[in-house]
Amino acid sequence: MTKRLFKHTALAAILIVVQLLSTTLMAQTLRVVAPATVSEGQQFTVRFEVNERASQFKGPTFKGFSTLSGPGTSSNSSMSIVNGKVSHTVSTTFTYLLLADQTGTFTIGSASCTANGNTISSEPFTIKVEKGNPQQQQQQQQRNQGGWGDPFGHSQPQQPATIDNKSLFARASISKNSLYEGEQAIITYKIYTQVPVSQYQIDKLPGNKGFWAEDLSEGKEVKQYEETVDGRRYMVAEIRRGALYAQESGQLRIEPLNLDVLAIVQQQRRRTGTIWDLFDDPFFNRQQSVQKHLTTNPINVNVKPLPPAPDHFYGGVGSFDISGGVNTNEVKANEAITYRITISGNGNLMLINEPSITLSNAFEVYDPQVKDKISRNDGGISGSRTYEWIIIPRTQGDYEIPAFQFAYFNPKSSSYVTKTVEAIQLHVAKGDASSMQNVSSSKTDVKVLNNDINYIKTNESHFVDADKQNAPQWWFWTLLTLMVMATIAVVIVGRRRQEAQKDVAGMRLRRATREARKRLKKAATHLNDGNDNSFYEEIYKAIWGCLADKYNIPLSTLSSDTVRDILAERRIAQEQQDHILKTLTDVDFARFAPGDPASKKQQIYNEALEMIASL
Repeated sequence: MTKRLFKHTALAAILIVVQLLSTTLMAQTLRVVAPATVSEGQQFTVRFEVNERASQFKGPTFKGFSTLSGPGTSSNSSMSIVNGKVSHTVSTTFTYLLLADQTGTFTIGSASCTANGNTISSEPFTIKVEKGNPQQQQQQQQRNQGGWGDPFGHSQPQQPATIDNKSLFARASISKNSLYEGEQAIITYKIYTQVPVSQYQIDKLPGNKGFWAEDLSEGKEVKQYEETVDGRRYMVAEIRRGALYAQESGQLRIEPLNLDVLAIVQQQRRRTGTIWDLFDDPFFNRQQSVQKHLTTNPINVNVKPLPPAPDHFYGGVGSFDISGGVNTNEVKANEAITYRITISGNGNLMLINEPSITLSNAFEVYDPQVKDKISRNDGGISGSRTYEWIIIPRTQGDYEIPAFQFAYFNPKSSSYVTKTVEAIQLHVAKGDASSMQNVSSSKTDVKVLNNDINYIKTNESHFVDADKQNAPQWWFWTLLTLMVMATIAVVIVGRRRQEAQKDVAGMRLRRATREARKRLKKAATHLNDGNDNSFYEEIYKAIWGCLADKYNIPLSTLSSDTVRDILAERRIAQEQQDHILKTLTDVDFARFAPGDPASKKQQIYNEALEMIASL
């Protein structure tokens, strides 16, 4: 009895495990339901089914077909009770309505979605479009179009819903078409529509070669308002706003932004010349989701070079003010003080180069810490950047920290402006004896012997031959040889260092990964502190800086296109090329259209780390 009970228990456990495994495997599958063969002109559906609750669906490109509607999302939940056991199933379906435009065999790529926290993909599939006779096509079209029932056997065809380019379009505009190098310009992307829009998705971010871009719409709701264009009234959705800073002069081009929009329109009935035309009213017309691809207009910008810069110009373009000082004017030798300079205002704060200060040899100066208080609003970038130097005076006395000058270019007046922090007087008192490191003393320590006169030695003395005593010993020759070898090594290393410094490309190559890892380490500190802007800025600089140094490309000329060309010229493996370009796209998309902050930031960090390691 015990053995039989054990067998039944073991069998039940195995069945439960198999059922759980099968359920898990089914939940991880994105199944395609599509006809293998259709006729030209036929409408048909393609479904992607998941036996689990799914989201973040990305459909394939249906080359050779017209997308009449989709993707439509539906979910089904069911519960059953058998022998007191409750089972619960959930399924999600994504449906497209397609039209076969031309004959041939077409391969449809993979779709993907997220289920149970995992990303799953479907298998590619093929659909063959055959030539059909007109009568069959007409019957099929009437069956697909549907309509109100006709007791006399007549159908009421409806025209496929379409959207003309005047009812729905996208447009880009910029605040200035002529500006100075480094000057801020605001670019805005809008959707103009006269039909309801249920959703939109940015398909391709614009290529802004020669510009540094900052997103101003991150985390903000989409603005909606009405606007009149060419005498027609539109509802406008401001989907993206950014600040651009030209990094080079000349004629620059801002590439179009591509996006997909899902609009809701009504199908219009065809006139049949029958009594059914009396029901030609929107109430009797079905609504249909229509996907439309939109492309904004490109923008040409004339960027003027800056005039010859004065001293103390660190790249600031805009309107700024400065302030500064020390935390104390009296200090003891070998005690630290903080010297602080704050630059505040509107403009390219993030692109200002690190200023330098010059003090006498009596001070030891450490590299500054940078603290940003940057705000992003519809008007652009404003705030402050503070540099803090730790200064340690080593000797006592009265000293002066020289005046600090900061020059910036004001685009409104087309001239340079210089701001000054006055010189600071500093009194350094004598430090504690225990902490003094570089203190010279005027006293000479005198060692007093215990005895003024030693006893005369009475034992026999041993004398050594003077020639033998003065003859060099083995340790002398060893030391001399080591000194000669060290001198030769210093000369060789010095020459190699001079040659390496002349090789700018080589120096950039050697420092590429090291500098990128420093950036990533700094970005890691912002993973969980809520400072998304600083996180994405460090990630962006790490990736683009590494690519620029690795392949000796000027940072201002870097873009996805130039990276693709360089990777192809270097004959980098196609798989690695795809990985690098995908990472660049993901980072750009995360900067300007971030999703869930916690998971998205960690994913972007891991992708950037993996990409830099693969370089």
